[in-house]
Amino acid sequence: MTITSRLVANEQDLKAVYDIRKKVFVDEQGVPAENEYDEFEESSKHVLVLYNNEPVAAGRVRVVDGVAKLQRICVLASHRKYGLGRAVVETLESVAREDGLKEAKLNGQTHAEAFYSKLGYHTVSDVFLEEGIPHVTMKKTL
Repeated sequence: MTITSRLVANEQDLKAVYDIRKKVFVDEQGVPAENEYDEFEESSKHVLVLYNNEPVAAGRVRVVDGVAKLQRICVLASHRKYGLGRAVVETLESVAREDGLKEAKLNGQTHAEAFYSKLGYHTVSDVFLEEGIPHVTMKKTL
């Protein structure tokens, strides 16, 4: 088992990121495609995770009010439970640290709240809906 994570630097990697997001958020969770892809795509830094050289997980980070906002964190259903979500989050945090950011936040789906807690995030909001899916805002000092 080989896990590789990297910052997206070419169109092929970005296409793989979008394909993973489509499978997870649009096909699996029912998020409308027009809502999944937004005006922040170009200004975000995207991360791609490969499992045995196969693209299987992704996420992005952007700066909002001086804080790293981790978004679109996802792992293909066929590859969950291999630690790939952790690889996405840790790579996004590393990118944020390299950019001099000291805090990260994310809006996590409530079913993933315990996962993010294990990675050091703490919940700072009540439950709210995004695309009809329950979420909470979580923060972490980097």
